[in-house]
Amino acid sequence: MTENTFETLYTTSRRVACDGGEGALGHPRVWLELGDNLQVECPYCSRRYILKNDNAQSAPGDSHKNASSAISSDV
Repeated sequence: MTENTFETLYTTSRRVACDGGEGALGHPRVWLELGDNLQVECPYCSRRYILKNDNAQSAPGDSHKNASSAISSDV
């Protein structure tokens, strides 16, 4: 991960989709898996996704949640 993270989003899912959040000005949707460190950074827009509860386990169906499952953000 880089030091220039633009936005941090907290999620309850270990798999998220990122499209840049800018509508037509965003980027292609990519699916990202949170790693062992419970976070991942989008290679396009540098958004960082962090698992909100580090005790959470992926529940069946979590793989279908997308960036809209993000809980909050810090700009």
